[in-house]
Amino acid sequence: MSEQMTGAQSLIRSLEEAGVDTVFGIPGGAILPAYDPLLDSRKIRHVLVRHEQGAGHAAEGYALATGKVGVCMATSGPGATNLVTPIADAYMDSVPMVAVTGQVAASSIGTDAFQEADIQGITLPITKHNFLVTDPAEIPRTIAEAFHIASTGRPGPVLVDVSKDAMQAMTTFEWPAGVDLPGYRPVSRPHAKQVREAARLISEARRPVLYVGGGVLRARAARELRVLAEMTGIPVVTTLMARGAFPDSHQLHLGMPGMHGTVAAVGALQQADLLISLGARFDDRVTGKLDTFAPRAKVVHADIDPAEISKNRTADVPIVGDCREVVADLVVALQAEHAAGRAGDYTAWWRLLEEWRSRYPLGYDKPDDGSLSPQQVIERIGRIAGPEAVYVPGVGQHQMWTAQFVSYENPGTFLSSGGLGTMGFSVPAAMGAKVGRPDATVWAIDGDGCFQMTNQELATCALDNIPIKVAVINNSSLGMVRQWQTLFYEGRYSNTDLHSSRIPDFAKLAEAYGCVGLRCDKAEDVDDVLAKAMAINDVPVVIDFVVHRDAMVWPMVAAGTSNDDIKIARDLAPVWENDDL
Repeated sequence: MSEQMTGAQSLIRSLEEAGVDTVFGIPGGAILPAYDPLLDSRKIRHVLVRHEQGAGHAAEGYALATGKVGVCMATSGPGATNLVTPIADAYMDSVPMVAVTGQVAASSIGTDAFQEADIQGITLPITKHNFLVTDPAEIPRTIAEAFHIASTGRPGPVLVDVSKDAMQAMTTFEWPAGVDLPGYRPVSRPHAKQVREAARLISEARRPVLYVGGGVLRARAARELRVLAEMTGIPVVTTLMARGAFPDSHQLHLGMPGMHGTVAAVGALQQADLLISLGARFDDRVTGKLDTFAPRAKVVHADIDPAEISKNRTADVPIVGDCREVVADLVVALQAEHAAGRAGDYTAWWRLLEEWRSRYPLGYDKPDDGSLSPQQVIERIGRIAGPEAVYVPGVGQHQMWTAQFVSYENPGTFLSSGGLGTMGFSVPAAMGAKVGRPDATVWAIDGDGCFQMTNQELATCALDNIPIKVAVINNSSLGMVRQWQTLFYEGRYSNTDLHSSRIPDFAKLAEAYGCVGLRCDKAEDVDDVLAKAMAINDVPVVIDFVVHRDAMVWPMVAAGTSNDDIKIARDLAPVWENDDL
């Protein structure tokens, strides 16, 4: 049924019809018409953030925690441009998100009007698609298309920019019966011939590896992945974006590959004769120097996005399709191979992998001066909060330690900024995750540098009853940059000392924001402080963990070098023995 209303009312009604229950945003002049009917909505909760970047990251956190499309809203000009970083972040990590922005009146577009910015042009390279709406009659169809595009195929961010006059004008609301986008037909079902060829290569391989990327999580294919791995006995590595896709405790799991991956995971990729890549993009942080990556391996590359296949590494068997469909079909094809007596024997392969795994486990040294180890703090958070909690790190050393020293058993429990590596991601993304999953314990594990970029969202959390828990890993430095300065710039610490041990006092800052503020600088106090934090569930909690400033992330593959040159500590490398099977 059609109904007369303003374009702004049509916009809010359209969001309701799209199934939106939460919007993160800030009002302003050009978007103001939409905020008036939003006040009357009984279906949409609006979370008033303190910075538009926080709105975007919160929408990402919500999407990653729930699997639904995250929504953020901002006004024109600086409001819209403040969304650029989270939009780019969502684009790199394939996060389904719709950003709604106000725009100056259509007659003023291109005149350098007050708070005018060509946000459609600005975000063109970092959105899956974007729209400029100047006709109020087009609002329902555009919103329906935006949510369809954001959530299907390879997920990603979509921008809808709506002119102010389109929101103020009267229109007839009519929600489309369906979405028909000629030219947009993402392939979900894989080609049967390619799947059979992949199964044949797997049966013939002696040193295969399941190289699992974030696409497995986006496709909700964790259960299918486990069936495939257990049926074949093939070792599994999960990238940073795939942490939780396969249980860390599983005997087949070798851990995370890449720049700060386990020796066993990195070695497995290097010595493999077949990589079965599922929803991964052969990122430089995994491959190291590309022309030396897995030099003897054939490649089966499955991805929903055909543009990713053979982009960085040529695939011997390309498979375009949804990872869940691909893995399910691959299981059936391998069952046929096994029934015909063709199953791989990986006994010698596992003997070598187990040798690496036992000889080079993840670990860390406690500081000689008795100061607090950051790895110990993060390890204890993981043990005390458990595998059902959601962990949201920022970017840097603490992000890598959170990936390394928390055990992930379930999908959707590690939410991180991977491709863009956005400092400031943690607190607002944790806020969005907690809104999406209010019954889950959500830990933001942040660095003192990252925390100072977006900690204003603590006010939002305190006022909107979003009781996240924040661990600030305070080494008084931009830790990862300092590590690189130590290793590659002869200890010349140019502008990486934040003096965060003195200014600000994070516990007092938390209290000023209406949160509980705690401080810990002794190893013997860590468990007690965490117990206090875990017992508080009605307000946000911030713990300032003052840690040793020179702790480093190991293992490490230096940027631009081969994975063969992985170091397990400074000037200490693994010995690759018996690698010729």
